[in-house]
Amino acid sequence: MSFLPAFLDLRGVRAVVIGGGTVALRRARTLLDAGAQVQVIAPQQHPDFAALPVTALSRHYRRGDLSGAALVIAATGSADVNAAVVRDAQAQGSLVNDAADATRGNWRFPAQAERAGVQVAVTSGRELPLLAQALAERITALLPDEESLDGWTARRELAITQPDTQRAASLDALRADIRRAVGLA
Repeated sequence: MSFLPAFLDLRGVRAVVIGGGTVALRRARTLLDAGAQVQVIAPQQHPDFAALPVTALSRHYRRGDLSGAALVIAATGSADVNAAVVRDAQAQGSLVNDAADATRGNWRFPAQAERAGVQVAVTSGRELPLLAQALAERITALLPDEESLDGWTARRELAITQPDTQRAASLDALRADIRRAVGLA
């Protein structure tokens, strides 16, 4: 099983999203953020797709639509269509995510927490996306703000220029402050 971390670079990778609803929109945004070239195929598409740099085809899925796609999302309201998309994607060796039934696909989108450039991806390792989402929300609350990160970075930069004995003490103090800030001390 593969996961899509927030920091993954998908520049130039062809991704096809089959479906046009809110889940398909969320998946497409994640892929776009990672740099993928996204094509969306669905007879009806969420209006927000119009503002995204995707290639949109307003029609039903057809066999052959996945040709050349490295990543595929099956996010329709039809279990039969999703199953066909998964089957076709796997037959050509693509990674595929079934938004309605993760057990059918071979990769997943983790829940993500991000603040001030710190990114954490969370998966439950099971079919419990609600748990992963709740954990990501809790982790987001623990992530430092930009000011804290800047301060810690400056302290580290200063510490590594100090003589060995001072460096160790400065880094220990910084480590303790960071651990306190995230609730570990």
